Amino acid sequence: MTHRSTQKSASLSRTGAAVLALLLAGCGGSGGSPTDATAAFQPEISNRVDSFEYQVTGVRNVSTTQQYQWQNTGTMANVNQSSAVTAGTATLILRDPTGGQVYSRDLKDNGTFVTSRGTSGTWTIQVVLSNVSGTLNFRVQKP
Repeated sequence: MTHRSTQKSASLSRTGAAVLALLLAGCGGSGGSPTDATAAFQPEISNRVDSFEYQVTGVRNVSTTQQYQWQNTGTMANVNQSSAVTAGTATLILRDPTGGQVYSRDLKDNGTFVTSRGTSGTWTIQVVLSNVSGTLNFRVQKP
């Protein structure tokens, strides 16, 4: 091999190593910011008339507010909460079609609860998360 081709190979090797180092640095994890965590946050949702289910596992440092429209043919709902929140605050809020708040509770509170009386129709389910880590799981159903 000539001196010129040896220099060219060495130059390509250094360039390749630099590119690889940059790629690896971009893949490294320091835990990520809440914005990074929220981008990957994808709960499993089942939204049917008179039955809404929400679950997400392995949440880490997520801050977001999510809102869903849910059809309730009744005037009340049973809410079953079964979460394991290890950090942050997670609040579940339900509003009836008039905008009246019929339920608000911390998702750390596990159990089955009943909403206040509202009106039938399209209810709003809001999940408010602030630096949350853990597992979130709840179900809202017409009684």
